[in-house]
Amino acid sequence: MKTIGNNGLKWLKITHIVLVALFFGGIMSSVAIHTGIKLDSYEVTLETYKRIVVISDYVIRTGAVGTLIVGFIYGIFTKWGFFKHRWVTVKWILFIIQTVVGIFVVDHLMMTNMALLEKEKALALSNPAFIQNDEWRQYAVWFQVGVTLFIFIISVLKPWKKKRTSTKVTAA
Repeated sequence: MKTIGNNGLKWLKITHIVLVALFFGGIMSSVAIHTGIKLDSYEVTLETYKRIVVISDYVIRTGAVGTLIVGFIYGIFTKWGFFKHRWVTVKWILFIIQTVVGIFVVDHLMMTNMALLEKEKALALSNPAFIQNDEWRQYAVWFQVGVTLFIFIISVLKPWKKKRTSTKVTAA
């Protein structure tokens, strides 16, 4: 299989950094917007949720899908592969876990709460399901933040590399 040259690798890296910045920046923006919410004002809560949905749909999702595509390009068209290095494999596994949590936990809870807000209006704020969904969503988002930071650490430190063994010849 043909591999990407040095110039292509530089552009791929730039693209990867921009997409990861979108992905992580979106998650952190969602955290920042949600932090100030007290769940005591219907209008504020509804507007906050609407903003978080927009960030999720356009910023986080763009970054996540783009990162996934770039990851496939790295895996197929570079020397890194998918399983050649343990640290790359661990990043893939963590990214998949993080994406599943994002789609099936964070987004699901967020959309469930949006539906409750639209259906029950201000009564949703005292609904135990709404409160629990909001709390669990925040835990899941912080889990995503932690996983992303761990992926950053792995990307820089590249642990679990095969150690080069030096063979010393000693004179007798």
